[in-house]
Amino acid sequence: MTFITNPKDFWAGILYIAFGTATIVIALNYPLGSAGRMGPGYFPRGLGILLIVLGAILSLRALRMKGTPLRFGSFKPLLIVIGSVVVFGLAAGPLGLVVATVLLVIVSSAASDDFRWKEAVISSLLLAGFTVLAFAYGLKLQLPIWPTFVV
Repeated sequence: MTFITNPKDFWAGILYIAFGTATIVIALNYPLGSAGRMGPGYFPRGLGILLIVLGAILSLRALRMKGTPLRFGSFKPLLIVIGSVVVFGLAAGPLGLVVATVLLVIVSSAASDDFRWKEAVISSLLLAGFTVLAFAYGLKLQLPIWPTFVV
């Protein structure tokens, strides 16, 4: 009998701990600063510590709670979602933020067994609008909003 009774939560916690540790290690060369005058290493270290604490809580809790075993299904949805991010990265420059976001949402939605065109298109248009408001106008990032051949 195994002592890990909830393997999903246990391994999720281990993953949090790994990401938190990696974040802290990467941020070691950045100056920390102080709470009143934060340096570039302040937030990453704080985030890394928070991830490690949450991962430890999740993993330790998984040793006491009952859960379902891990099951590995198809890798097709994972590959579709990763592919949609690659499509976004390739399309953002020449096609603009709106078209790239619409492609991202529609392609990644296709990974679901419950994929519906109407819902995917509506949600992609809403998310594209929010993305333009947040990144182009709110944060003033220098990203093309529309395809370069339209503007």
